[in-house]
Amino acid sequence: MNNAETKKWIPYILIAPTIIYYIIFWLRPVISAVVYSFFDESNIFTLNNYLTIFRDPNFKKAVINTAIFVVISVTLEFLVALGLALIINKKFKGAQLLLSIALIPMALPAVAVGAMWSSGFATYGWVNSLLYHLGLISADNKIVFLAGSDFQSLMLIILIDAWQVIPFMMVILLAGLQGLSKEAIEAGYIFGGTKFTVLRKITLPMLKPSIQTALILRIISAIQVWLIIVMIFGYRRIPVLLEEVVFYEEQLLGFYRVALAYSVIVSIIVSIVSVIYLKVSGAFEKGEQ
Repeated sequence: MNNAETKKWIPYILIAPTIIYYIIFWLRPVISAVVYSFFDESNIFTLNNYLTIFRDPNFKKAVINTAIFVVISVTLEFLVALGLALIINKKFKGAQLLLSIALIPMALPAVAVGAMWSSGFATYGWVNSLLYHLGLISADNKIVFLAGSDFQSLMLIILIDAWQVIPFMMVILLAGLQGLSKEAIEAGYIFGGTKFTVLRKITLPMLKPSIQTALILRIISAIQVWLIIVMIFGYRRIPVLLEEVVFYEEQLLGFYRVALAYSVIVSIIVSIVSVIYLKVSGAFEKGEQ
């Protein structure tokens, strides 16, 4: 084998360990889950696992709640994260301190966030205590945060989630901003562009790769939200897709295969949403070029 042929195979040799890893620890479990989702606990082929899901009234609620959560939370978090990234990118005095403080929620695990806000939103929790000491509420007029409607409860979860996730999106966008060409931005101002015009026609188009990365990662993780909801409201108070998977697996005996079927459905939904977003955002066209 000559040097040219050897060099041709080097990339494949280097990537082989990664491919083997994914086959063993990702592809094989996925295939197993899909196969077993069509069998009952006695290993008899059946469609009842999927029929159980589609007949469950909570499935429709879970899909709707998840869709609402994804649309509102991703939009809110992106806008706030972009604003913070633009502010911190100005490198004013105290910008590094603001960045350090803003990153604190991102470092907290979901369990800690759920426990902190669960205790905070209790009737006698620290949120009501803080509001009382600030003189915003009286001792006899405490706010019952967890007794609102399903939509209000979902909005509460979105705010909690935004508090934790905004720093993650902000870091991605800030890294993108710091890599932009300063000459192009300065040229925009030289030719009479306002701050808004430069942002809309120069900064944001140049920032598109970072925006795409931040949004696709956030959309995928938003579809899979569940732990914070369960810790604050418990199971099935606000049904979402992944919470239903855990509910069937952990809370009901003999429904493990139903949980597998649910996980397959969630995976399909995540894949479809990801492909649609990448198609709409033009990521495929860029890859083809």
